[in-house]
Amino acid sequence: MEALKLYPKGRGTAENPASRFVKIDYEADDTAEAHESGLKTVFYEDASQTILARNNSPDIPFDVSINPYRGCEHGCVYCYARPTHEYFELSAGLDFESKIFVKRNAGELLRKQLMAKRWVPQTIGISGVTDPYQPAEKHFRITRSCLQVLAEFRNPVGIVTKNHMVTRDIDYISELAENQAAMVALSITTLDGELARRMEPRASHPQRRLEAIRKLSAAGIPTVVMVAPVIPGLTDHEIPDIIAAAAEAGATHAYYVMLRLPYGIGDLFQSWLGRYYPDRKEKVLNRIRSMRDGKLNISQFHDRMRGNGVFADQINTLFKAACHRAGLGLDRPRLTLSKDAFRRPGSVQLKLF
Repeated sequence: MEALKLYPKGRGTAENPASRFVKIDYEADDTAEAHESGLKTVFYEDASQTILARNNSPDIPFDVSINPYRGCEHGCVYCYARPTHEYFELSAGLDFESKIFVKRNAGELLRKQLMAKRWVPQTIGISGVTDPYQPAEKHFRITRSCLQVLAEFRNPVGIVTKNHMVTRDIDYISELAENQAAMVALSITTLDGELARRMEPRASHPQRRLEAIRKLSAAGIPTVVMVAPVIPGLTDHEIPDIIAAAAEAGATHAYYVMLRLPYGIGDLFQSWLGRYYPDRKEKVLNRIRSMRDGKLNISQFHDRMRGNGVFADQINTLFKAACHRAGLGLDRPRLTLSKDAFRRPGSVQLKLF
């Protein structure tokens, strides 16, 4: 229990290992500063000249995405995006959740790219790497600026978040939804508030996420519950309750993703388990390995999202049964969005209408 006193308050991990791209790993003798509970988040200007990122992954339901921030203050200990900070020679640990890069001109860049004749209207995912409604969004309002542009162009958008703040932008999202061009996915990992606080320290409480589903659904916005990630041996038993609660709140579809632990995230997660759930640590890790060919992570498409083996099949069966019982659909969100209303403001096409 003494170790808990050294754990930074409101942070998902206590470690700050060197980036795998740094040639020299220097560890100072005095580590008190790294464990100080008052660790402050620092923001940096991101000088990106484009805002749309493309992927060719067959297991992601959009090909183009916007990530307004690099790094995420939510501090989810399991976050698969943590290693992206290592490309800046920063750590996947505390640096990822306390050194945030901000794309303040994202709205302007998006407008420029959508106005280009080469842009083919299609669903844009807001998120995919880091949460677009992390705490910094309350101040910077970058996600909102992007939604304003998307609503103006009527370009379809899918949003993934675990923050109630998404309800702030119901005006723009519902405007898009009127043209079948918007959906929101709320990620709910657990309904246990204490577990959520330890695992996702600066994300919205699970009940607040359910409240967000309720508000979005009441506004006519298609809402999906993402049971993500499913942590075998720790949260998988909650799947039926999460699905039932989300359906009651108004969600129409559901999806799940198995825990992924690429690169150094495996070490961070193991350390976290040992700190908070030492009695379950080996059970959880063994379950993960049983679904990942004996390893903590596999990178193959499809398998990386669901895993394989007996336990993976059991979780898949449990999820489908829960969705069937709650009346939730299982189809991919991209199938529900339309690009038919797309327009370029001030263009000849718009004047014809």
